[in-house]
Amino acid sequence: MGDSGAGFEISAGLVIGIVLVVIILIILASCINIVPQAHAYIIERLGGYLGTWSVGIHFKLPILDRVARKVNLKEQVMDFAPQPVITKDNVTMQIDTVVFFQITDPKLFTYGVENPIMAIENLTATTLRNIIGDLELDQTLTSRETINTHMRSSLDIATDPWGIKVNRVELKNIIPPREIQDSMEKQMKAERERRESILRAEGEKKSTVLVAEGKKESAILEAEAEKEAAILRAEAKREAMIREAEGRAQAIETVQKATAEGIRYLNEASPSQGVLTIKSLEAFEKAADGKATKIIIPSEIQGVAGLARSLVESVKES
Repeated sequence: MGDSGAGFEISAGLVIGIVLVVIILIILASCINIVPQAHAYIIERLGGYLGTWSVGIHFKLPILDRVARKVNLKEQVMDFAPQPVITKDNVTMQIDTVVFFQITDPKLFTYGVENPIMAIENLTATTLRNIIGDLELDQTLTSRETINTHMRSSLDIATDPWGIKVNRVELKNIIPPREIQDSMEKQMKAERERRESILRAEGEKKSTVLVAEGKKESAILEAEAEKEAAILRAEAKREAMIREAEGRAQAIETVQKATAEGIRYLNEASPSQGVLTIKSLEAFEKAADGKATKIIIPSEIQGVAGLARSLVESVKES
């Protein structure tokens, strides 16, 4: 019975020891903190600011130290709901903005203002109303870049004591009243129709110019074609005349060669006076068959002709 009690006491003591060890390990583990990239931790000791932890591993005293705030150092974007603003010409419109900001001082961001995001939103709405109040409706619709620049400058100065830097401000939407929207739509429709008319007129003008240029080009091509055809016809006619002249020249040359050849043969044959006389008569006969009105007869042929006539007369008398 005594041994059982001793064993129970040993087991209870072992369990308590293990629990204490586990508690100590948990406390020690909670004292180790790892700060990730682009973050910063604000550390307080007994409720007062102790320091700012940057990226890396850090240790704190249990119970005495605590992480008061984990600050994100990346650039952040806040899209605020549309705010009612009134222009200089008393037109109420809705404008929603987008603010791009970055925390540059974690300590000021933690202790500078109670709710930094709400403070930025209220400051944005106030700044927007002040800027739009000095502009008329048309200026508001056409001066977005100017409004963005003024708002960024004003917000950056106002948020500097909070450890916040405003990098950029954009007007996301500008929503004028319904009647102004209708008027703007009609105006844009009229502008679109005007541009469409201009484009149509320019298209018709270009089409007319193209047609005229096409006709001009066609006329030029036809004239060039007619010119080429005339040149080809003239060249063909000239070629035909050249060939005809060459043919005649060749014919004359052939006749001359034949005549010369005949004379050569006669010379080689040494013809008698009678043969020459007969040849002369044949030539005279061919000449008489022609269309010439005057024929000059050589004296030799005339003698032969007279002799022939005398013989014919003598035969008739007999």
